[in-house]
Amino acid sequence: MTVKTCDVVVVGEIYIDHVFSGFAAWPGPGEEVTTDAYTREVGGGAATTACGLAKLERSVKLLGLIGAADAAWITARLGQFGLGAEGLRVTTSGSTGVTVSVSTRQDRSFFTHVGVNRSLPDLLLSAGAIADMTAARHVHIALPLAPAVAAHILPILASAGCTTSLDVGYQPQWLADPANTATLTAIDHFLPNEKEAELWCGSRDEDAFFAQARAQDLKNPMFKQGARGAATEVSGQRIHARPPKVEAIDTTGAGDAFDAGFIDALLDGVSPEERLRRACIVGALSTRVAGALDALPGREDIRI
Repeated sequence: MTVKTCDVVVVGEIYIDHVFSGFAAWPGPGEEVTTDAYTREVGGGAATTACGLAKLERSVKLLGLIGAADAAWITARLGQFGLGAEGLRVTTSGSTGVTVSVSTRQDRSFFTHVGVNRSLPDLLLSAGAIADMTAARHVHIALPLAPAVAAHILPILASAGCTTSLDVGYQPQWLADPANTATLTAIDHFLPNEKEAELWCGSRDEDAFFAQARAQDLKNPMFKQGARGAATEVSGQRIHARPPKVEAIDTTGAGDAFDAGFIDALLDGVSPEERLRRACIVGALSTRVAGALDALPGREDIRI
């Protein structure tokens, strides 16, 4: 087994999020509306989960691609959560991914520039990235993993003694594609939310999700249900957990924070019930202020 030098490597797309809110209505073509409600943040599920794990005092490496022009700001922001930038590959051949979020009281829309994230599959196949991943106890993959990439790296991670988890996010094409069944079967922990589960199995019904998970021989399927908590099946037994009551201000990134709590508990070797409970706590506490990062809890916060 490969010598382990860190607890977790988190792999995924990294974005700069520009979030505009407070608009009363959408402007018409050629019109302009203004707001004082704006924030810039490091975005993407991988960054949120990695920051969440770092806040929980895990040794974490975030593996991804960013543009050189943004490297100093991204590094400084991640550092505020105790997360280093050693796993980031900085390139001058493209720009960091960007997402613009614009919301009214009724709705929210996103505009995204993928940027250097398009080269992430090539990075994951590189010897340096594989060395980083195999040196971790656990590898969390926060992107829709291409079948060819999965077929190459997942057996290597298993041979190196790494446990794995996968949260592809809202990816309709990936979740509906039978070509990805082999990936889901090889992953140790699949972590979809209700919308993603529906895209995968055709229903938001909990029983339908777990029936398909059994049919496809998934190892440890997880079903995130937002404010209602989460469920899993272990040895044919259905297990549920509920989050604590909090005043939710913003649910952005709550599912990614849930992932951090789950992985933290998994590394502690606790029971499936405790993994769910801790994941629900971290996910719920992450919603207490606006934005995906600033309310991420520390270890003392989750002892409730």
